[in-house]
Amino acid sequence: MPRYEFICEKCHEPFELIMTIAEREKGQAKCPKCNNSKVVPQLAGFMVQTSKKS
Repeated sequence: MPRYEFICEKCHEPFELIMTIAEREKGQAKCPKCNNSKVVPQLAGFMVQTSKKS
Protein backbone atom coordinates (compact mmCIF):
# COMPACT_ATOMS: atom_id res chain seq x y z
CA MET A 1 0.00 0.00 0.00
CA PRO A 2 1.19 3.53 -0.71
CA ARG A 3 2.51 5.76 2.07
CA TYR A 4 1.36 9.40 2.07
CA GLU A 5 2.81 12.38 3.93
CA PHE A 6 0.67 15.23 5.24
CA ILE A 7 0.88 18.31 7.47
CA CYS A 8 -2.06 19.22 9.70
CA GLU A 9 -3.41 22.75 9.19
CA LYS A 10 -4.50 23.00 12.83
CA CYS A 11 -1.50 21.74 14.85
CA HIS A 12 1.10 21.92 12.00
CA GLU A 13 2.29 18.39 12.83
CA PRO A 14 3.78 16.37 9.93
CA PHE A 15 2.67 12.73 9.73
CA GLU A 16 2.57 9.72 7.40
CA LEU A 17 -0.36 7.44 6.64
CA ILE A 18 -0.44 4.11 4.84
CA MET A 19 -3.71 3.93 2.97
CA THR A 20 -5.19 2.57 -0.24
CA ILE A 21 -5.52 4.79 -3.29
CA ALA A 22 -9.32 4.67 -2.90
CA GLU A 23 -9.09 5.91 0.71
CA ARG A 24 -6.76 8.72 -0.39
CA GLU A 25 -9.13 9.79 -3.18
CA LYS A 26 -12.04 9.98 -0.72
CA GLY A 27 -10.04 12.39 1.45
CA GLN A 28 -10.18 10.23 4.58
CA ALA A 29 -6.85 11.48 5.97
CA LYS A 30 -6.98 12.77 9.55
CA CYS A 31 -4.25 14.04 11.83
CA PRO A 32 -3.39 11.36 14.41
CA LYS A 33 -2.49 14.05 17.00
CA CYS A 34 -5.59 16.31 16.96
CA ASN A 35 -7.99 14.30 14.69
CA ASN A 36 -8.38 17.27 12.32
CA SER A 37 -9.42 16.40 8.76
CA LYS A 38 -7.92 19.56 7.21
CA VAL A 39 -4.53 18.27 6.13
CA VAL A 40 -2.15 19.35 3.36
CA PRO A 41 -0.49 16.62 1.28
CA GLN A 42 3.29 16.83 0.99
CA LEU A 43 5.58 15.67 -1.78
CA ALA A 44 7.39 12.53 -0.72
CA GLY A 45 10.20 10.49 -2.18
CA PHE A 46 9.51 7.09 -3.66
CA MET A 47 11.38 3.91 -4.40
CA VAL A 48 11.02 1.63 -7.41
CA GLN A 49 11.88 -2.04 -7.30
CA THR A 50 12.69 -3.89 -10.50
CA SER A 51 13.46 -7.50 -11.20
CA LYS A 52 16.87 -6.68 -12.73
CA LYS A 53 19.92 -6.69 -10.48
CA SER A 54 22.45 -3.90 -10.92
